[in-house]
Amino acid sequence: MGLKRTDEFRQDAVRIALTSGLTRKQVADDLGVGMSTLNKWITAHRDTGLVSKEDLSLAQENERLRRENRLLKEEYPSWSRPSFGPHSIAA
Repeated sequence: MGLKRTDEFRQDAVRIALTSGLTRKQVADDLGVGMSTLNKWITAHRDTGLVSKEDLSLAQENERLRRENRLLKEEYPSWSRPSFGPHSIAA
């Protein structure tokens, strides 16, 4: 049987997962818990006011911007490269 985590630990894990900008996989790995466990905790604590509406809104906006950046980098790969070095345009 796995290690029993305190409610405080579970709440902190949920807060980190919802506001840190890290993927749930990264949070689960960092905290040493399984993905399904973390997802259960998030489901159980999502609407408890653990994370303020403002923090949750900011986290959602950050995630939207990260997705947009990933799409733009896929569409314009040259934007991902530094603009200095032997192949830079500015000379």
